[in-house]
Amino acid sequence: MSGTREEILDQIKVQGDLVRQLKAAKEPKEKIDEEVSRLLALKAKLGGDAPVNQKFTLKTPKGTRDYAPQQMTLRQGVLDKIVQVFKRHGGEAIDTPVFELKEVLTGKYGEDSKLIYDLKDQGGEILSMRYDLTVPLARYLAMNKISSIKRYHIAKVYRRDNPAMTRGRYREFYQCDFDIAGTYDPMIADAECVKIVAEILDTLDLGEYVIKLNHRQLLDGMFEACGVPADNFRAICSAVDKLDKSPWEDVRKEMVDEKGLDGATADKIGEYVRLSGGTELVEKLLADPKLKAVPNAVKGLEGMQLLLKYCSLLGLEKAISFDLSLARGLDYYTGVIYECVLKTEPPLSLPATPIKTSAQNGGDQQDQQGGGGIVGSVAGGGRYDNLVGMFDPRGKAVPCVGVSIGVERIFSVLEAKFAASKVKLRTNDVEVYVASAHKGLHEQRLRVLNQLWQAGVKAEHSYKLNPKLLAQLQHCEENQIPLAIILGDAELSQGVVKLREVVTRQEASVKLDDLAEEIIKRRPKD
Repeated sequence: MSGTREEILDQIKVQGDLVRQLKAAKEPKEKIDEEVSRLLALKAKLGGDAPVNQKFTLKTPKGTRDYAPQQMTLRQGVLDKIVQVFKRHGGEAIDTPVFELKEVLTGKYGEDSKLIYDLKDQGGEILSMRYDLTVPLARYLAMNKISSIKRYHIAKVYRRDNPAMTRGRYREFYQCDFDIAGTYDPMIADAECVKIVAEILDTLDLGEYVIKLNHRQLLDGMFEACGVPADNFRAICSAVDKLDKSPWEDVRKEMVDEKGLDGATADKIGEYVRLSGGTELVEKLLADPKLKAVPNAVKGLEGMQLLLKYCSLLGLEKAISFDLSLARGLDYYTGVIYECVLKTEPPLSLPATPIKTSAQNGGDQQDQQGGGGIVGSVAGGGRYDNLVGMFDPRGKAVPCVGVSIGVERIFSVLEAKFAASKVKLRTNDVEVYVASAHKGLHEQRLRVLNQLWQAGVKAEHSYKLNPKLLAQLQHCEENQIPLAIILGDAELSQGVVKLREVVTRQEASVKLDDLAEEIIKRRPKD
């Protein structure tokens, strides 16, 4: 044991010297913090023998952040509104483990698979942190032999990305998904997912937006018509997916120099992927001789024609755009793909440079500098009919279509909006504060509180025996508590208390027996 302790002490000395060298060389703070963490881990091995007054850095892990009460109030308010929309459309909530067997996640995300967080061997299982909520859903459906469900899922996911905290890019963040699984007639469920996105954006009042639509079959058919080799479809699709943040010239360069595509073929693709419009564009492409000769392209265009028709019936004409530049790079999409982009410029306190955050259903959330200012992607998704079959022993497919709301991006926009407006959000739901006018009333406060709590009233009081009345009323003002009950010996002897409106300072005498009922009566109407 003593030998082990001495070895650890030697390691601590070496690691301590390294930390001092890094500090002297003024190395980046993140690198220093990393080595300090290793030093602390070594010291922890000594247990009680470790120095009591050791210095260490208080920080959240790289790519994560804490949320204060005001931020959590804002976030919870957004999630509550989103859940209301999900439930309006018949959604049922599920949850899955925060980690999965590594083999469940492997091979589902294309180039993004390198961002999966792997865990050490735990009890004979090789595990990874979930990268999104879609693959776990597919595993859940296959494992439980479920062939039909409308589910929503709000939970944290993890990506071993390079974090950019000032740009809203994290390693731990929320996804907020709605998916429809089951065998149904074409485009009906797909159109409802588009409608859900529009309803959420309208409810949150983030400004003008556009929901871009495209079809994976059309993309494949377009690549075929342009002469792209079949085994290069996914790689070229991944390049096209970058058009929302990079000019065509850069994307073309990647196709030719990195993906090995012929320059003339890339130019043919460029003629298509810069097109956007509505039903008139679909009709124009259906008449295109090159696309007409490719069955995949025709199927994709006919699907888009039907989707646009259903979206029109749902009152979405002004909110949608058929956009051939939309590709969404994930391997599991098989049909319709969509992405919702903010058209209006968010508050000035947001970064003015291109933002890339990872909060979309199966993909990165992209922002770009557009014609009207910063444009932010706040939702994305599509159809993935083959993913469940990858987990079923017999390969039984369950068609699925879904959308993910980019809540982290939405949180960032709203946080900046409230910061700019100097509005203080209320962080509690307390309806009434039970105050005492003088000493010796703490027991009576507890009786009144118990009466209110049993009646379902949200109430609190001071934890001091004899607080000053002014301090109690100031607490109500600072915490935006609308009502205060003021207890006094004279009133209590008559079986009444004073009920005070904190803002107007108007007071009324209320019988103790009627107190809960009176407070409930004064609740704001929804």
